[in-house]
Amino acid sequence: MWNAIGMQISDALGRDFSISNRHSITGGDIHQAYLVSDGHCDLFLKYNSKDAAEPFRMEALALTRLSKHRGLVIPEVITSGQTATNAFLVLQHLNFGPGNSSDWYQFGQELARLHRDHCQSQYGFDEDNFIGMTPQPNRWQSNWAQFFAEQRIGWQIKLAQDKGHNLGNCDRWVEACAAALQGHKPDASLLHGDLWRGNMAFVDGVGCLFDPACYYGDRETDLAMTELFSPLPSDFYHGYDAEWPLDKGYQQRKPIYQLYHLLNHLNLFGGSYLQQCQSQLQALFCEQSVH
Repeated sequence: MWNAIGMQISDALGRDFSISNRHSITGGDIHQAYLVSDGHCDLFLKYNSKDAAEPFRMEALALTRLSKHRGLVIPEVITSGQTATNAFLVLQHLNFGPGNSSDWYQFGQELARLHRDHCQSQYGFDEDNFIGMTPQPNRWQSNWAQFFAEQRIGWQIKLAQDKGHNLGNCDRWVEACAAALQGHKPDASLLHGDLWRGNMAFVDGVGCLFDPACYYGDRETDLAMTELFSPLPSDFYHGYDAEWPLDKGYQQRKPIYQLYHLLNHLNLFGGSYLQQCQSQLQALFCEQSVH
């Protein structure tokens, strides 16, 4: 496998890259990650079964799209491909370090600039992609409430039901979600799509994003995800607000946007999230639900 990967890296770099050293490093919950080197250049590599080939390809596309914003560090894509038994993605290796209060403030500002300066006329993305290993549909739509209700909440509920999780009537929840978001018409901003602390870092004090699940949608969804499991330092949110304050009603929409990620965790990691998803659906949508 390693010789085959080295050959494909060589093709991408336009020079010989023979892997002379490799060691396992932390790379998330889904893929195996390595630091690989030819003695002159270190690269970050993650691999999985061949089922990961398309997720890796879409991750490379998303990183390339995010890299158009120059105010943040985005790892450069070297190549993605397959061997006889595995799929892999090779990225620029970056050395992460700590960020101080000022760095977090600037990180917030730059995320706001990313959201503000990279917009589309509709919600969606060039292709369907993945959040983790979960398929994420991105058909272009002009109505945000319908997009999020159908392609985010409804989609995840259907996947969960296919896995045997009881979440009730999917059509009921989709209609209730659309009703709750009705009339909200946000800019279709370029989103990271899976913005929790584990997908953020600092490189020489500058904010860095990786492991994206990009699409164009409500910028509030990125902010809501940062608050779901472990909120970021307050300086980050102050920086964002100073650059582009959030719209009125964010606090009411935030738990709806967080529900998408809870449902995805249910689909990725199993039933420990089931009760939380059931309670969240009832709390958010019971009044809007169609009986």
